Parts: sequence; C-alpha cells; structure tokens
Amino acid sequence: MSNFLTKENKALLAELVRTDFKLRYQGSLLGYVWSLLKPLLLFGILYVVFVNFLRVGNEIQHFAVYLLIGIVLWNFFTEMTVQSVGAIVGRSDLIRKIKIPRWTVVISTSISATINLLLSLVIVAIFMVVNQVPLTLAGVLLFPVYVIWLYLLALGFSFLLSALYVKFRDVSYIWEVILQGGFYATPIIYPLQMVKNELLEKLLLLNPVALVIQGVRDAIIGDKTLSFFDLWHNPLAIVVPVGFTLVVLVGGWLYFQKESKFFAENL
Repeated sequence: MSNFLTKENKALLAELVRTDFKLRYQGSLLGYVWSLLKPLLLFGILYVVFVNFLRVGNEIQHFAVYLLIGIVLWNFFTEMTVQSVGAIVGRSDLIRKIKIPRWTVVISTSISATINLLLSLVIVAIFMVVNQVPLTLAGVLLFPVYVIWLYLLALGFSFLLSALYVKFRDVSYIWEVILQGGFYATPIIYPLQMVKNELLEKLLLLNPVALVIQGVRDAIIGDKTLSFFDLWHNPLAIVVPVGFTLVVLVGGWLYFQKESKFFAENL
C-alpha cells in the first residue's frame, strides 16, 4: 500500500466505488435512499418492540439516540465486512485480465460502507436535535477516534475474509453466523445494565465493537451508558481490545498480501 496516494490508484478506487454503488442499487426503485431507510426501519421496529412492549430503556436518557447509535455503528461494521467477503471473487474478471493492486478492491468496499455510515450519521444528528441531546466537546473529540478504531478492526477482518473466501466459499456462511451471534452478544438493542453480572459486563466490553459502541454513547449521551472505563477501573485493561484490533488488522493484511499473489490462478 506504499503507492496508495498515486493518481492511478485514486482514480481506480473512485471508479470501483462508483461501480459498487451502481451495482448495489441496480433495479431498486428507491436506490440510494435505502442507505438511509435500512437503519431507520430497523430502529423503528426495535424501538417499538423494546420500549413499548418490553419496557426496556426507560432508565437510559435519550434512549432513541442510544439505540440508533448502536444500530448505525453495528450496520457499518457488518456492511463493511460482509461486502468484503466476496469482493475479490466478485471482481474476478478484472483481477484476471488487468494487473491492479489487489488491496484496492477491498478498500473500495470499505469506502462504500463509510459513505453509507456518513449518510446514517445525518439521521443520528437529526435525532440528537429532536431529542435535545447537547453536542459536547467530548463527543466531538472522541467520536472520530472510536469510528477510526471500528474502521481499522473491520478493515482487518475484510482483508482476512476476502482472501479466505477465494479458497473456502464456506467462509461467508460462517461469518454470517458469527455476526448473528455478535449482534446479541453486543449491547446494541439492550442497555448493558440489563446484564446483571459484573464479570460478564466486563467481558462483553473486551469486544472492541461493544467497546466502541458504548464509548460513542458515553461521549454523546453520557448519563448511565457504562463505558469501558466505568467497568474496568484498571486502565491497562484497554490493552486487550486494542491488542486484538492490531492482531486482526496486521494479521489480516499480511495474510491478504501472501494470498494475493495467487488470486488470479485460484479464481
């Protein structure tokens, strides 16, 4: 990736992202509007079920914003990794015919997911205004840090999964199961306070995705959101999720680089 900023690579990335968006919404009546509708519809269903029927979230101030933040960030992570699984295989004709940097294919899917995240954040901002959630300095400073962390974690998985899928097509099914389990193991649709076991609460926040979601909530909403450092009083505990992220990012990249030499012949 040393030549990442060359004109050729930037032009290639731009074209791959444009093509990805065209293909993704091809034949859809609403097209790009689905980027906004998907998190909104999921939010609406979950909010009605958990607030009106299950009476969950009453103890959380601005629970609507709290829930939406979790959905938007989780959707970003899942979209980026799921789209990357078949990215190399999906561009097999291009990879076989033209010598292009293989990583541009994976990076282009991550850019597409990031654009959708930015669109979804407009909805979050509107909800913050409607719910009168004040924008704090902590929120402004910490939010991009957490999003970059989540992006790097997802990017590591993206490199790993896309390379694995070239050889093992079962990877997509395995990852879907992992994500399904991760959705319920991460405090997205329920407050962390519902977990009535302090040790389990701590273990859940060792998951970098859960840590990021709770961190963003704490920075934006604050009151009673239980961030990582509220539960782990030893600051050294942060080494575990940070270390895991680095292992996934570096390990995924190295494996991708190793396997990319054989993509053309394996496709």
